[in-house]
Amino acid sequence: MSHLPASLAHSLPELILAAGILVLILVGALRGKDSDALVTEGAAGLLAVAILVILLAGKTAGVVVFDGAFIDDGFGRFMKMLTLAGSLVTLIMSQEFLAHDRIDKFEFPILILLSTLGMMVLISAMGLIALYLGLELMSLALYVIAAFHRDNLRATEAGLKYFVLGALSSGMLLYGASLLYGFAGTVSFPGIAEVLHAKPSLAAIFGLVFVMAGLAFKMSAVPFHMWTPDVYEGAPAPVTAFFASAVKMAAVAITLRVVMTAFPSIAPQWRQIVIFISLLSMVLGSFAAIGQANFKRLMAYSAIGHIGFALVGLAAGGEAGVASVIAYMAIYLVMTLGTFAGILSMRVGGINVENISDLSGLAKTDGVMAFFLAVMMFSLAGVPPLAGFFAKWYVFNAAIQAGLYWLAVIGVLSSAVGAYYYLRIVKIMYFDEAAPAFDKPAAAPRAVLAACGVLILLLFAYPGGFIDATSAAAQSLF
Repeated sequence: MSHLPASLAHSLPELILAAGILVLILVGALRGKDSDALVTEGAAGLLAVAILVILLAGKTAGVVVFDGAFIDDGFGRFMKMLTLAGSLVTLIMSQEFLAHDRIDKFEFPILILLSTLGMMVLISAMGLIALYLGLELMSLALYVIAAFHRDNLRATEAGLKYFVLGALSSGMLLYGASLLYGFAGTVSFPGIAEVLHAKPSLAAIFGLVFVMAGLAFKMSAVPFHMWTPDVYEGAPAPVTAFFASAVKMAAVAITLRVVMTAFPSIAPQWRQIVIFISLLSMVLGSFAAIGQANFKRLMAYSAIGHIGFALVGLAAGGEAGVASVIAYMAIYLVMTLGTFAGILSMRVGGINVENISDLSGLAKTDGVMAFFLAVMMFSLAGVPPLAGFFAKWYVFNAAIQAGLYWLAVIGVLSSAVGAYYYLRIVKIMYFDEAAPAFDKPAAAPRAVLAACGVLILLLFAYPGGFIDATSAAAQSLF
């Protein structure tokens, strides 16, 4: 990489994905239906190569390229690794599901790649234009993926809802960005921070509010969560897994970068917004999930609640607060992928089932799957010594250190309420009468569920390396 121009060397993973996407589109167009397996393998290979490039890149302080629009730093690299891992695991898990439902179109892996490329640009955005470009590249592919199962009415409805509400949120973000540009006279985050430090303004606060509203939509934080339950339930399970994993990583990453890089001098103002949406997300996520019968819909409310918990760390601010959010999202990624691997394994008589009642007596018919799914549920509930407990401990500890005692208390109480519906699933699997046994699950979801279960179980044995990595990533943001 040392022989490449700086701008290319520091955006190599993005360039590899972009070039690979063009080649795969050509392969798919020329070979038609015969190209499905080849394009999927090529897409998985590209994601793996991008992860490898980031891992092998030497340590560097934040390097800004492309006239200040794009930054390559430790924080961006860490969040990109999480995003790429979410995309890669989703792609691997989805193959058997798509083949079984005869959704054998080569466009699916290409759309996953396009969306991931948008996320990577978004995570490294250092200005409002780069932010919007990354956001739209990510979102346009997501609109299509949500409605990818064209013959399914629910999937089409989910895609349409996401498109309409997503367009509204993009408009809000763009309006906020235009207000900020009009006030600061620059689109770069450091430039906006400099102008705000010299002369804070009401117009800039309005711009901040609209930008935060657009980002809250992508994170599915209350009150911009309205699309989440319907889209999670309606979209095919692999698509929902993608929304819940990779997309969340990118949305949280850019939110951290924007508030820490562009608005450090008006921290009290954005902190009020973050506390408000964190509080509402925790409470709604915990209570609304209680009555859900559909597993994917329950995971939608669970996702809303977990974004609320993660934002507690952001409300705390500072390096410790950011490190706690990064740690939370990394652990949440593993828990989510593991849970969706379980959902993808739920099939009876060749038909995919999604109701929680279908898990009845799973321990009697498939003890291994029941055990690892129970590990996921206990971890999502925050039961020690599993990784989910440490995730919550990090963010609540950051809030207490910042003096936000009441926010931490509400978070703990919300977590206790949320534990009810997670532990109810464990009770259904272990103590209810056995429902019809699931078909023999595919190898990929089974392997992902087991791998995620082992990671969740063993984090407490060696948390030091993980904490060092998250702290280093947070440090590079400042």
